[in-house]
Amino acid sequence: MEGGGAGLTRCPQDRVQIAIHHKNEGTFSDRWVEYCAERHIPFTAVDCYRSDILRQLASADALLWHFLQTRPANLLMARHVVMAAEAMGLKVFPSSPTCWHFDDKIAQKYLLEAVGAPLIPTYVSYDPDEALRWIDGAVFPKVFKLRRGAGSENVRLVRTADEARRLAARAFGRGFRPAGGYFADASTKYRKVRARRDVAGVLRRLPRAILDLYRRVHLMGREKGYVYFQDFAAGNTFDTRITIIGNRAFGFTRNVRQGDFRASGSGSINYDLARIKPPCVEIAFQVARKIGSQSIAFDFVMEAGEPKIVEISYCYLPEAVYRCAGHWDDRLDWHEGQVWPQDAIIEDLLTGLK
Repeated sequence: MEGGGAGLTRCPQDRVQIAIHHKNEGTFSDRWVEYCAERHIPFTAVDCYRSDILRQLASADALLWHFLQTRPANLLMARHVVMAAEAMGLKVFPSSPTCWHFDDKIAQKYLLEAVGAPLIPTYVSYDPDEALRWIDGAVFPKVFKLRRGAGSENVRLVRTADEARRLAARAFGRGFRPAGGYFADASTKYRKVRARRDVAGVLRRLPRAILDLYRRVHLMGREKGYVYFQDFAAGNTFDTRITIIGNRAFGFTRNVRQGDFRASGSGSINYDLARIKPPCVEIAFQVARKIGSQSIAFDFVMEAGEPKIVEISYCYLPEAVYRCAGHWDDRLDWHEGQVWPQDAIIEDLLTGLK
């Protein structure tokens, strides 16, 4: 690693200097550090949580920071650091168009509607009386969600208007915890760990995971003051995940959990390309271009034979993308071969710097 301390040193004029936030195990930065070291690309580790982060970036040309929703500080300040770095003239991943809507389904609703994306019909209200009037006229079942949460966290199927009213009363009352309990969805999590054959690694990280969950529950505050409902697209046995990185599209499907309606977070991934509808790939490219995202994952379900977007996120599991046999380019030509998404991201950033 070149640099590697608190400050940055200016690289030669014909080379770029990349700053990488490399403080959190299990993020994209693990691969980014390897990529730069192997290719002798000048980089230095920075700490985006420090008050002097902009001074650390004074000599940098680019900043890479894969921030997740699991740390409350990220939701408080990460987007501000991104925008400040961009104002300094740095190329940043994630850029503001890539991340401003991250872990906020309400923001995603407005963004996708603004660009004419085929979002599954979604309703949000910030007034309890208006919400109750909407519930009285709605056809159930609906899917109730909180704006925060990944892997189907904070998502439930609402079968009746009475159930929806109880959720609305809570939403405009004491609200909801932003994260599930320590053992929420334990069976699915255990199955995913066994599939990855990483039980020892999970046990090693468990104390940190429990601490992170404690902080999320106690520092993020309760989710309240709104209701968010989506239409329920019945009959889907799987959803389709299309991940766009620049002019590459990676695709796979995820089976719905047994005895459940949710596919996200199931860990039951299928890489059979025959299951992927080509319009999903086309729509993902179109929407990614419209919103100006460097990298974005789309979750699709089918409704009346048409693909509908359920959610988007710039964060995703890189191993799942890497296991794709290849990818489509933006002309829908197929390219065989596995690609680490972190590599594709940094290559695009370096191309932009040149």
